[in-house]
Amino acid sequence: MNTYVAIDLETTGINPKNDRIIEIGAVKVDDGEISDSFTTFINPQMSIPPRIQELTGITMKMVQMAPTIEGVLPDLLAFCEEYPLLGHNIIFDFSFVKHKAVNQGLTFERTGIDTLAIARQTLKQLESKRLGALCEHYQIETKRSHRATDDALAAHLLYQQLRHDFAIKRPELFVDKALIHKVKKQGGITTRQKDYLNDLLKYHKIELDVQIDSLTKNEASRLIDKTIFENGRIKR
Repeated sequence: MNTYVAIDLETTGINPKNDRIIEIGAVKVDDGEISDSFTTFINPQMSIPPRIQELTGITMKMVQMAPTIEGVLPDLLAFCEEYPLLGHNIIFDFSFVKHKAVNQGLTFERTGIDTLAIARQTLKQLESKRLGALCEHYQIETKRSHRATDDALAAHLLYQQLRHDFAIKRPELFVDKALIHKVKKQGGITTRQKDYLNDLLKYHKIELDVQIDSLTKNEASRLIDKTIFENGRIKR
């Protein structure tokens, strides 16, 4: 495989059900050469955890005027077309995009190839298989790690080097395969949940670090239960 979209996401955490995308970077590759790119910040409609801000350098100020994932996702899917996806631990990025797509009633089924899986099979002597460590091993110049477009580009360059070194010996590693991640659609917060949650927060004088309208039904339910457990019910 030598035609694909290399993609990387920065997120607020590692769970696609609860965490949110804050940056998308993708490069389209045709016959080994970059032909187009896609990059954008995403407003997660919640506070970015301090550890994520420290890791990525992405602050709330950088994303506060950015579009939400609902506004960006159709453009991203159009950019990807039917190209296979490529990334370092690609299932992570695929799972986040698929969750958001399913919640918007969009279809996102793709094949893909994982540079991490290839490295684990071909570079067993290396202690670390992190993207940065592998780029250092191959003397691939990278700009900023843990930034979406830079990591997508790094994954592309790493794949090209791996393909050069191992495709003849291990051709089976360079064939795209179906990406499998099962997702159930999560409906948005209901009017009843929203009204009760607002009353609960007002009663206990609690300020949220997430916009209520952006919650799913399940997220709202968990937040209500957590608030009651920690602070008690509303006493009439």
